[in-house]
Amino acid sequence: MHTRLKFPLRFKMLLSQLLVVSVVLSLITFTMANLFQVDKTAYIHDLTSTVVLHTAEEANALLAGYRERLKLFGRVLAEPELSGRDQVLQGFFEEFRDFVLVTRSGPGGEQTVYDGAALQAAGVTKEEIVANLHAHPAPESIPAGQVYLVNSTLSRKLPTLTLTISEPAAGGTPVVTTAVLRLDRLQELAKRSRVFDIFLLDSAGRYLAHKAPDRVGVAANLEWWNRVKAPRSSGMTMEYKNLGKEMVGGFSRCSLGGLVVGVEIPKSAAYLTSRELLSDLLLLSLALLGGAALLSQFWSRNFTSPLEKLSEATRMVGQGRFEIEVKAESGDEIGALARSFNQMAAELKVREKALKDLYGQLVHSEKMAAFGSLGAGIAHEVKNPLAGILGITQLSLRGAGAGHPLEKNLLIIEKETKRCKTIIEHLLKFARQEQVEFSEVDLQQVVADALAIVDHQLGINSIKVEQELEPGMPTCRGNANQLQQVLMNLMLNAQQAMSGKTGTVKLSARRLEKGGVELRVADDGPGIRKEIQGKIFDPFFTTKPAGQGTGLGLSVTYGIVKDHGGEIHLESEEGVGTTFIITLPPSAAANG
Repeated sequence: MHTRLKFPLRFKMLLSQLLVVSVVLSLITFTMANLFQVDKTAYIHDLTSTVVLHTAEEANALLAGYRERLKLFGRVLAEPELSGRDQVLQGFFEEFRDFVLVTRSGPGGEQTVYDGAALQAAGVTKEEIVANLHAHPAPESIPAGQVYLVNSTLSRKLPTLTLTISEPAAGGTPVVTTAVLRLDRLQELAKRSRVFDIFLLDSAGRYLAHKAPDRVGVAANLEWWNRVKAPRSSGMTMEYKNLGKEMVGGFSRCSLGGLVVGVEIPKSAAYLTSRELLSDLLLLSLALLGGAALLSQFWSRNFTSPLEKLSEATRMVGQGRFEIEVKAESGDEIGALARSFNQMAAELKVREKALKDLYGQLVHSEKMAAFGSLGAGIAHEVKNPLAGILGITQLSLRGAGAGHPLEKNLLIIEKETKRCKTIIEHLLKFARQEQVEFSEVDLQQVVADALAIVDHQLGINSIKVEQELEPGMPTCRGNANQLQQVLMNLMLNAQQAMSGKTGTVKLSARRLEKGGVELRVADDGPGIRKEIQGKIFDPFFTTKPAGQGTGLGLSVTYGIVKDHGGEIHLESEEGVGTTFIITLPPSAAANG
């Protein structure tokens, strides 16, 4: 007899999940490493482009400053009769410390001024520098506003560059002004970054400034110089080899002097972080798989027990025993399921009670509907006797004549009878069952009709009614009877909320700038708590004591406003009052 090994379902599920997790985690690891490498490379390209453009702007601004100062030297040199000219020129050298020597040649000959202290400190003579300038003359024609730059270093103690500008003269022969400048400021630009190698190349491809001083004056690597010797001023990035290293470089041309600004970084910088990320992910994956394998047995033992308890509890709920509670001992999904089950059982118990209460409210609603029909019938029957009383009163007034002792009493009877007759007519009109049809509605008349019905009700409860109706309001398309019901519901709700206390209900209407109208029903009652403001339009939701409301008034009001294409919302603050704001769209005639 062979004994078959039994593998519980939970154990099979855990093994399958471990296998799936292993494969997915491996794919995610390698995909993330590859995407990170691509993203890192693109980031380095973008960062290189940003750095080179920023450096090119700084270099261009520096050269522009040199050009303007050289023009200033030239103007002073062109004035031999200027009083104190030597002192002015010496002051320039003290202020503009980058300038070592300035020479100007034109129709009047050649004039040279220099900073003797700087030359002496570097061990270079004026004659050596002038001879070097003559040995490497500038081009015969330099475009107006441009400069010609070349490295002119004669001593390691005094690395310099030559900057030449040309300006037209009155006789037609151009005036050429040349300055020998320290390279210190350009070298500072090259040494600014600790991450990138920044350098400046002249138009011949020689290093003018570099982080490594021994590169200054040396020709660039021809392997990639031909590819970058004419970059755009907006910058460009590329990958290349420099001295056998894979590099990512950015290049931009300055608008002055034909300088090329370069920024480079080893491409391995992009791979270094991705290799570290890959190693970390692999180690983390192995740790996760090992931990999952060790804990699988413990989890499997605790997996089915809570499910069995939940199954038994579910059968009890099916029998109507909602007081059942399952202990949620764990903090995982099973525990969350147990807590959800307990919450469901509690809510079912509450809803069972709510359904019983709802049934009672429906019975009360039917009773109120029957009472409304009975009231409408009584009002119809009372209307005829009132008409008779009004007629007899008016006949009595005619018979009594002016000044009769009974005239005052008869006039009061006539006025109050007409008022009762008007209220009953409005009540009958409101209670009349009619097919809901939309037409052009005069809102001022709707407001007047609603007030005519509830004014007495509000008055006897010490509620003052205020109106603020904007004259000339446009009509809207709707059903006058339903809109009247909306206003009556809101005003009666305000009166009931005040619980017999003195107060004010303000009814206002105005035209909206974007078209349509806005109705406001505001009271200075106790207000509505914030935690229930979002529920007041729900059917059968009420804050009134049992027997005083069905919770349908505001729900019906909300439905009527929506049927009219409008919006209703409230603004309420406890102790201050409540305002219901209704916006109705303009009628088709108003739109046309």
